[in-house]
Amino acid sequence: MDPSGFDLLKTAVLLLDEDLRVRHANTAAEEYFGLSRRQLEGMDGAGLIGGVPSVVKVPLRGAPWAWLYEIPVRATLLDDRQHAHADQAAQRESLRNLAHEIRNPLSGLRAAAQLLEAELDDPGLRDYTGVIIAEADRLVELVERLVSSQRHGLEIRCFNIHEVCERVHTLLDAEYGRRIEIVRDYDASVPEVRADFSRVLQALLNVARNAAQALTENPGIPSPRLVLRTRVGHQLVLPRRQVRMGLVLSVIDNGPGVPEALRDKIFHPLLTGRAQGTGLGLSLAQEFMQQHGGLVEFDSRPGHTEFRLILPMEPL
Repeated sequence: MDPSGFDLLKTAVLLLDEDLRVRHANTAAEEYFGLSRRQLEGMDGAGLIGGVPSVVKVPLRGAPWAWLYEIPVRATLLDDRQHAHADQAAQRESLRNLAHEIRNPLSGLRAAAQLLEAELDDPGLRDYTGVIIAEADRLVELVERLVSSQRHGLEIRCFNIHEVCERVHTLLDAEYGRRIEIVRDYDASVPEVRADFSRVLQALLNVARNAAQALTENPGIPSPRLVLRTRVGHQLVLPRRQVRMGLVLSVIDNGPGVPEALRDKIFHPLLTGRAQGTGLGLSLAQEFMQQHGGLVEFDSRPGHTEFRLILPMEPL
């Protein structure tokens, strides 16, 4: 039996020996478990699929393997992602409309505070007007970030994704390098991508900086570590369609994980679990990926959180 034919299937397939050790995994299984074929081989199959629903177990006779395990892809996954994409887009549009309405009153508030400051002789009172001006400026900046993501169209060109990774690595190393370990795990075989360089860079930087902040704001983490990883993914389910091949750009950290209360709405704009956060970083990263037909997804548990930025490698 030639196992290469299993790579054509959308379902995850594992071939196991009599000791229930994995001897072969198809490409869908690599995507499902987030591990390479080489990493999966030799693993305990029973432990690997523990808790996985709807596993089909088929005994094999007259073959080099004793068991075939099949994990069907949920038929509703594409629908789920399309609905999530539509919901997030509607929320962002509502906030943009609100932001446009807020800008003019903010400008008037700031101008009035400046005029009042010019009339005041008491330095103590001018401190209060300074606070009003500074807070108005902060709100204006927040509003600009809300409305600016669709101000210009995508500027598509071909580039090596590792240029983006190296730029982000340099920025993170300068800001956090003394406090956390930053690891590169690149797949040199990843082909060039056609995308908007600056938006992919900003999306990755937002996600990676969010992970670095989670590590540095929780001082009890032993050996805080952040990994930038690139892989080619197969049979990927994206918001608009399923694609045969795409880029999977992962940011992995060993921090406390995403709080349970935030998991279903972590990409909603203005939602944050951090005291100093604005709630725009992950929302904008998701929007930039969706503008390319991709998405940001994540898996998280205490000690291991992985955000995956996925770009299709097929034309829309």
